[in-house]
Amino acid sequence: MTYVVTDACVKCKYTDCVDVCPVDCFREGPNFLVIDPDECIDCTLCVAECPVEAIYAEDDVPADMQDYIALNAELSKSWSAIVEKKDPLPDHETWAAVTGKIDQIER
Repeated sequence: MTYVVTDACVKCKYTDCVDVCPVDCFREGPNFLVIDPDECIDCTLCVAECPVEAIYAEDDVPADMQDYIALNAELSKSWSAIVEKKDPLPDHETWAAVTGKIDQIER
């Protein structure tokens, strides 16, 4: 099992999770983070650090967000690793409570 970044991260991109990851499995896109399922060691540390609760165990991803499982695996192959915390996106507060943002992901 791996962990998956989902909808709440889109257009927010908090990086608190990156600081606690012992294996640097996070990958960074323009407005979203993903977890590389081949690198994740299922330590759970990132889950509690996410201020918008965007990270789920693969088996616990809500039904309406199942597409994020494949999306994390796909995008992690082409996006670069992020290993240090950065500021969230400038308009993160506006987007934090918005749902259904999968079409807003910039590749």
